[in-house]
Amino acid sequence: MKDSLKDQAAIIGVGKTAQGKLPGSTQLSLAADAFVAALDDSGLDKSDIDGLLTFPGTTAPEGPLNYLRLGETLGIDPAFTGSMSMGGGTAGALVQTAAMAVSTGMATNVACVFGDAAKTGGSRFSRASGWGDSWDIWGMMGAAANSAVAASRHMALYGTTSEQLAEVAVACRRHASMNPDAVMRKPITIADHQASRWIVEPLRLLDCCLISDGGVCVIVTSAERARARDTRQPPVFISGMGQGYTTRTLEREDWWYVPHQKQALDRAWKMAGIGPSDVDVAQLYDNFTISVLLWLEHAGFCGVGEAGSFVEGGRIQLGGDLPVNTAGGNLSESYMEGWLHIVEGVRQLRGQGGPRQVEDAEVCLVTGRGMTLNCSNAMILSKDGLTR
Repeated sequence: MKDSLKDQAAIIGVGKTAQGKLPGSTQLSLAADAFVAALDDSGLDKSDIDGLLTFPGTTAPEGPLNYLRLGETLGIDPAFTGSMSMGGGTAGALVQTAAMAVSTGMATNVACVFGDAAKTGGSRFSRASGWGDSWDIWGMMGAAANSAVAASRHMALYGTTSEQLAEVAVACRRHASMNPDAVMRKPITIADHQASRWIVEPLRLLDCCLISDGGVCVIVTSAERARARDTRQPPVFISGMGQGYTTRTLEREDWWYVPHQKQALDRAWKMAGIGPSDVDVAQLYDNFTISVLLWLEHAGFCGVGEAGSFVEGGRIQLGGDLPVNTAGGNLSESYMEGWLHIVEGVRQLRGQGGPRQVEDAEVCLVTGRGMTLNCSNAMILSKDGLTR
């Protein structure tokens, strides 16, 4: 067993389906299509896949997209398998689990697969209910309410403004306009953001993520195999990983600041042996615009309370100091609970971003968070590995 998982695993295949409203699709069909796309991207054969990890999506944890059902559909009898439901923290957690599996010899090539029909399938997201039942008696109904509290508190303490939140929405939409697969491609302005209707004050419609149908798959292998074999795509190495979790929510005065995000980032920085100044591009989980501000502060790109001013003037747009969510993110590309953030990170490091490519991108930070589950994760992806 390795002393550290730094650079011990690599992503060698990514695939996704069409995104948006896809009538007639199911979680299972979307997941299967994404798997086929990732398999083709990697150049592997189906028989090469001996690990299968799934996220059931917005249904019950043992719903239609568990590993048993998907394995049967794909014709795979994996040596290593499992299903996990951690909301927006699941994608990163599954890829991290896959990295551990291939690094310790429990599997050779692991497919991490997600499919969801939230837009057309009548999920809890499309109904905008069924979240945070234990807080409903206090009026905390829906994910937007939770993030609205965070935004309000950040504004009260640090003077953050709605126009600064708009900078995040505008940046994501600008990047999505360069992404032919994005659901929302029409550019927006700060004025457009300010004119959009309230959802939960101080969050407006354009502060909120999309609801989407779609599927995504990420294939992970060991770094040794990635370097040895002639894969169809250049490998992208997982140089740092970290997770954070708290069992305490409202009893913590700082619960709104999701401090466990910093725990995940600190652990990822430590494993990778680098810091925020080494990052060329970031894919930060953006269920709401305020989330990006919190990630920027937790990651150390700016100080506590400084993210509002940090994002001003196009600083997180392509051509700025730190391009963020270069495919459009959850706000404009599609809402795949953070899976597409990993795909975009991989493509940026491969140099496959097209008009949205960050020049000479070698290191990418990817984050994810499961809001109601108080869990978060961070990964440092690198073009060539950071082990020297």
